[in-house]
Amino acid sequence: MILSQQWDLVLGCNIKSLSYFRITLSILLTIELLLRYEYIHAFYSNEGILPTSILNAKIDSIYKIICIHNYNGSMIYQQIVLGMHIIASISLGLGYQSRICAGLCWFLYLSLTLRNTWLSFILDRYIHYLLFYCIFLPISEIYSIDSYMKTNIKNKNDINNITIKDEKTNNSSIIISASTILLKLQILWIYVDAGLGKYSDPAGGWTLDAIPLPALDTYARHTVISRYLYGLLTPIGLRYLTPTVVYIELGAVPCALLASYFRNTRVLKIVILLICSLHIGIALTIKNTYLLSSVACISWWIYYHPTESSSPVSSSSFTKTKSSSYIQLLFILPFIIGSIWFEQLSNECTQSMEHIWSTLLHNRWNVFTGAEEYVTWEIAPGKLYNGMIVDVWSNTYNVSWFMPGTIEHDTIRAATASTTRKGRWRSYPYLADFESDEEKFLTWNYLCKQWNMEHASDYSLQKFNFFMLQADTLPNMGFSSTRKRLIHSHVCSTSNDPKHEESSNDNSLSSDL
Repeated sequence: MILSQQWDLVLGCNIKSLSYFRITLSILLTIELLLRYEYIHAFYSNEGILPTSILNAKIDSIYKIICIHNYNGSMIYQQIVLGMHIIASISLGLGYQSRICAGLCWFLYLSLTLRNTWLSFILDRYIHYLLFYCIFLPISEIYSIDSYMKTNIKNKNDINNITIKDEKTNNSSIIISASTILLKLQILWIYVDAGLGKYSDPAGGWTLDAIPLPALDTYARHTVISRYLYGLLTPIGLRYLTPTVVYIELGAVPCALLASYFRNTRVLKIVILLICSLHIGIALTIKNTYLLSSVACISWWIYYHPTESSSPVSSSSFTKTKSSSYIQLLFILPFIIGSIWFEQLSNECTQSMEHIWSTLLHNRWNVFTGAEEYVTWEIAPGKLYNGMIVDVWSNTYNVSWFMPGTIEHDTIRAATASTTRKGRWRSYPYLADFESDEEKFLTWNYLCKQWNMEHASDYSLQKFNFFMLQADTLPNMGFSSTRKRLIHSHVCSTSNDPKHEESSNDNSLSSDL
């Protein structure tokens, strides 16, 4: 296969960039897996809200085979499997048996997501796809244990001079294969789908004339940095910046491909810097997005080429292997076709708790598609057996109905629209949609169990109310008065029988709290 040099950078990847991609993805994956230890007891073990016995009753046979995290619900088993996952992730970063480790990391991450799909966010989808393509990419040609071992073998064969010469050539070579082409197209689809979702917003939240507020004005309220940004740009600046975000998302990948075609690496670096600046801005202004933004940034290693336009890459330095590309297509094309089937032809679009396909094949990225009309947060005032009133949700002994992150200065109150519990706990209020009484009981009673585990016996929890609160976003970083809605009233029980709650519940619970 002979390609003109205009197309080599468009279709291929630099092996240095692929090595950087492997290392940075491994670092972020390891961080994410270490954070999962916090959630093992609540969300993955039989002592939490979703025991294996309940999940097994809801899923099909393929799901049961693939989800190895569901083989055993004990804490020790979950910790061992997660530990194996972390070891595989570190090995991937070190470049030891990279393809095998990439495949193992992908499979284990799929299994981890299937264990409790309520905890699945767009971050998990991003990692899922990047790890899948890692299986087929030549990600360990340099800066890896694998490449070091290959070099030692060559040295033993007494070809030292040739090895040194080839190493210099390989460091700047471009690899073109089915996986490099399809991964670049995947990233193109991610940004096109995200950009079109914003561009097509029926309410026009991402347009210059958005009414009442442009989308960025409603999202840039979550952190201290966002408040400084708000003051620096002013509402007018945010209004003009809002549609700019859409055009950056839609145009970033096409501009990167054009820069690659014309071998203008300076323009390419500017494009990558611009899109990564956008993701960094999201991480700094919206809570719980730093890992998502980081993963989005490292995906751009696929497009990055360190070679200057004045030094074109020689065609002799290319690695073109038809046979390996055909093998890659045998695995990747069914994956792509399956994604198209799931999005366009599948009748069941909410099958993540029954079938594997929604987790495996879901390939939509249209998030943050409209302005945030209101913000929500939760509070769970509870009564202890000693008569004290506490907030079970924030795990504090004082109950505040103000928005979390509220800063009071004299008579001025500024809110940051953050949530009390972060990370995977953000999904917890929506777990109340479980169908069976047993699932609902385990979900709500876990808050009792968690409180009692973390506090002395003299401060045992008797009962609590769980409220969801809302406030509309208003101009100038303002919020409307708070609305509250009672989601659930719960009487704590040491039993796992939901009938205990029904017999213990009484109409005075709401008035007590």
